Amino acid sequence: MPVDFLGIATTSNASETQAPTTAPFDLRYLERIVRAHEDNGWTRVLFAYGSSGPEPSVLAAHAAARLDSIELLLAHRPNVSYPTFAAKSFATLDQLSGGRLSVHFITGGNDHEQRREGDTLTKDQRYARTQEYIQIVKKAWTSADPFDHDGEFYQFRDFVLDAKAFEGRSPTISFGGSSDAAYRVGAAEADIYAVWGEPLDRTAEQIARIRREAAAAGPTAPPRIHAAFRPIIAPTEELAWEKAHRILGAIEARKAAAGGLLGRYSTGKPENAGSQRLLEIAAEGDRFDSVLWTAPARATGGAGNSNALVGTPEQVAEALLAYYDLGVSVISARGYDLLDDAIDFGRYVIPLVRAEVAARDAERAAA
Repeated sequence: MPVDFLGIATTSNASETQAPTTAPFDLRYLERIVRAHEDNGWTRVLFAYGSSGPEPSVLAAHAAARLDSIELLLAHRPNVSYPTFAAKSFATLDQLSGGRLSVHFITGGNDHEQRREGDTLTKDQRYARTQEYIQIVKKAWTSADPFDHDGEFYQFRDFVLDAKAFEGRSPTISFGGSSDAAYRVGAAEADIYAVWGEPLDRTAEQIARIRREAAAAGPTAPPRIHAAFRPIIAPTEELAWEKAHRILGAIEARKAAAGGLLGRYSTGKPENAGSQRLLEIAAEGDRFDSVLWTAPARATGGAGNSNALVGTPEQVAEALLAYYDLGVSVISARGYDLLDDAIDFGRYVIPLVRAEVAARDAERAAA
């Protein structure tokens, strides 16, 4: 089973540990960080979405025009455009990139953030809308004939998309979430299901749940599993933990300077199930399995991908292979020094994981 690696594309070097030292919108930095991923073995990069940030599809188009092979994962919220327009935009970007586009649909786990752009639906309504939206996008990509749609959230007549995606393909659909509604919708509609990095036993539970929901949804294959971590690597275990505690100190210092909340979208106790899970796990302890460290999740209030893997490249690679053995075949890894950590992870961890995956696949094939 092949393993893919997902990094991050951004227009500044800001992270939980530092304010930006680049310009707030720095195209040179965007090109540098995407090229660093392309040159160091990563499969694709994520163009994230935030209500106040730059429009990610435009950034993805800019990167596609300047880099030859890196794949593009475009984050998209259904509340910001009509699904027929989105299907057209995605197909156009897929054509421009020569078939390198995937789309990550975000339902939205924070009411305050959603309302910044006029989305007043409840969480359950948002998931229902996302499912209808994805189904329309899929049909637009594949239907050769005009079609009508009468749904709960969208109605239209006689739509057909003449300009399909590259070579008639349908871009890969990615989805994430840890609520009952998320499992139900994502398992039914997505090609890749994304979870945040948790201890191995909790991740196994999530994978089993996703597969059960996929089986209940119909005969299609279950989605591939994507797990996200924050790698902290160094030449020795001691140096890695020294680095980890410096990072935690920087997070705590920034949080204190900001009055106890870290990040523009922090509004106190998290509403989304994924962040709640991270905080519940962090309350049980700081370290799990071999190198999983939950202190950053606790420090950031469970804000997004925040559990770390701390150790030497060999230790972190071994930990990732344990997730691979559970069924994880897409690994998201984002450091705290975005550019340098992407280079180091690509140079020192990705080759170890890929080599061992290839060896295991060869053994299975021989058996």
